[in-house]
Amino acid sequence: MNKTITGVDIIRAFEEWSPKSLAYDWDNVGLQVGTLNKPVQKVMVTLDVLENVVDEAIEKGVDLIIAHHPLLFIKLKQINFDTPKGRIVKKLIQHDITVYAAHTNLDAAKGGVNDVMADLIGLTHTQPLVSSGSDNLVKLTVFVPEGNADDLRNALSEAGAGFIGNYSHCTYQLSGQGTFKPLEGTNPHIGEQDKLEVVDEKRIETIVPKSKLAAVLKSMHASHPYEEVAYDLYPLLNEGEAIGVGRVGDLESSMSLGELKEWVKEKFDVPAVRFTGDPDKKVKRVAVLGGSGEDYIHQAKRSGADVYITGDMTFHIAQDAQAMGLALIDSGHYSEKVIVPKLASFLEETCNPDNQLTIIQSASHTEPFTFG
Repeated sequence: MNKTITGVDIIRAFEEWSPKSLAYDWDNVGLQVGTLNKPVQKVMVTLDVLENVVDEAIEKGVDLIIAHHPLLFIKLKQINFDTPKGRIVKKLIQHDITVYAAHTNLDAAKGGVNDVMADLIGLTHTQPLVSSGSDNLVKLTVFVPEGNADDLRNALSEAGAGFIGNYSHCTYQLSGQGTFKPLEGTNPHIGEQDKLEVVDEKRIETIVPKSKLAAVLKSMHASHPYEEVAYDLYPLLNEGEAIGVGRVGDLESSMSLGELKEWVKEKFDVPAVRFTGDPDKKVKRVAVLGGSGEDYIHQAKRSGADVYITGDMTFHIAQDAQAMGLALIDSGHYSEKVIVPKLASFLEETCNPDNQLTIIQSASHTEPFTFG
C-alpha cells in the first residue's frame, strides 16, 4: 500500500528546490493559511491567490494551493470577513484549503522564475543580475564497503553533490579498512554481534552546496548499506554558485529591439508590451527580471545589457533608463505566469511517482489589466 502523502512531504521536497533561505528578508514566504500536517490528494499551482482562484480550488476539491505571489504580504491587523482579503481567508478555512507561497526564493532558485524566463527567450551563459551571495559549500566524507561505492557515488551525485562547473560526479576516493563491533540490538549488514569486524572500505569525498545538503544526506542514508553511516561534514571557504534574482545573458544571435519585443510577447504569452529605444537597433546582451524590476536598472546597465526585460516600470524610471542608453521591454508583472507549468511539472516528477496526487494548473485569470 502506498504511503499517504501529506502537505509536509510535498513542501519538504519543494523546498529542496526553492529553500526559504533564498527569500529576501522583507518577503513573506512559506505557509500562509491552514496546515501542512494533513493528507493531500489534489494540489493547485497558481501565480496569485485571488478570490476567483480560491473559488476554482473549492469547486475542484483542492487540498493545497502553491502560489508564487503571497496571499498575505502586508501584515494583517484584523481578519474582517467583510473585506476582500477576509472573504478569501474565510473561504480557505471553511473548505480546509492550505495555501503556501514561494516568492523571491522561487525568483532566485536555480530553474525558478527568472531561469524560466531567460530560457524562454533563449539566453545563454546566464548569471544572476542582482547577486545576493553564493551558495555555501560543504565537503562530505563518507565511508562505504568497496562493493557499494559505485552505487553510493551515483546516488550522491544524482541528489546534487559533486558538481564543479560543468562537471558532475566529482569525487575523490581512498581505499582503507574500517572497524566496528555490532552491539546488542543491532542488525548489521556485515558481521555479527559482539564480534569485531574489519571491512575493506572506500572513503569518498565530494562537495555539496548547502542548499542541497538535506537532499544529499537523505540519498546517502537511503543508498548506504549500513545501519549507522560513518560520515563527516566540513564547512568550506570556497565560494559556491552565485545566487540572486534576475538573469543576464546573451542571445544566440543578435536581433533588432523590435524583433525581440515581438519574441517576448510570443514566448511570455502576453498581448502587449511597452518598450523604449530604437526598434531597429541590434541587441544581443539581455537582462531579465520577473515581476517589478525598476529598482535594478543600474545593475542591468552595469551588466552590459543592451536591453532590460521586466515589469511595472514607472514613467520617471523609464526616462532614467532611456537617458543612460538602456532599452527597456516592460512585459508586465503577469508575465511571471510562465512559472506555473514549471511548478506543476516539478511536483509531478518529484512528489507524484505513484500517481497518488492530482496536480492541476489554475485556469483562473488574474491579470488585472485589459489591453485596448
